[in-house]
Amino acid sequence: MALFEAVNITKQFGNLTALDRVSISVPAKCIYGLLGPNGAGKTTLLRIINQITGPDSGELYLDGKRLRPEDVRQIGYLPEERGLYKKMKVGEQALYFARLKGLSKHEAMRRLKYWFRKLEIVDWWGRKVEELSKGMQQKVQFITTVLHEPKLIIFDEPFTGFDPLNVNIIKNEILFLRDRGATIIFSTHNMGSVEELCDNISLIDKAKTILEGSVSGIRNEWAANEYELTFSGDVNFEENGRFKIIDRNYGNGRTSIRLRTADGISNNEILNSLLDRGNIISFNPALPSMNEIFIRVVESRGEE
Repeated sequence: MALFEAVNITKQFGNLTALDRVSISVPAKCIYGLLGPNGAGKTTLLRIINQITGPDSGELYLDGKRLRPEDVRQIGYLPEERGLYKKMKVGEQALYFARLKGLSKHEAMRRLKYWFRKLEIVDWWGRKVEELSKGMQQKVQFITTVLHEPKLIIFDEPFTGFDPLNVNIIKNEILFLRDRGATIIFSTHNMGSVEELCDNISLIDKAKTILEGSVSGIRNEWAANEYELTFSGDVNFEENGRFKIIDRNYGNGRTSIRLRTADGISNNEILNSLLDRGNIISFNPALPSMNEIFIRVVESRGEE
């Protein structure tokens, strides 16, 4: 069941079409990756969802009902360009944002203490935002985004400014939120993060939705006649008309090979042609990474 849907969203800025009948369907309690090259329209869509700007046409639905202005309180948004007030103290500002989202002062303080302890930033409470590093500021804004426990959480490039250790901390917190029932839209350029975190994705290019589905389903769909084989011992053989060797590695008494078959060649035919080359330990489809799929799809669009 979809918690959020955008249906045929179109947005123009003068002669520029930022979104052209874009539709996405975000299942409840999942992490949904919103992907695309720079200028594809991702940020425009996120701003429309947050009602910062409106679509020229199309409909938005939250929890099965048409999105209304007051629903902004049920959405948490961490934009790529941060929005903290530099001169305000951290604790004062976090409390201010919590009250804007409808929390009482007592409940806001209770939740802030929990998150400040969890992310180990209690000592920052009385410091001004301008005294913090970008990574520290990002932690504060992460807290203000999730504090009111919104139905829909939107993270736009949430790892900007973080060192690898803190990236891992925030990744774990995002997974924690999903496991507690949150629905998350996650916009990023980092395809490694997509494979680690996302359940479903949508790829937007040139203002259009061109790919949508589960990460596992898309990787299986784009497995392009490629296979990974492992032989015992050192195995050396040449290509033939049935397959092309893409990669070959030796180590630990094994030979690992990645190959691409010619069109129309079945698994059984490949296996039969390799049985006399050595003892096959494993034979599996070589699933492309999301990064490979991203590049293939976008490059094919550029050739149109």
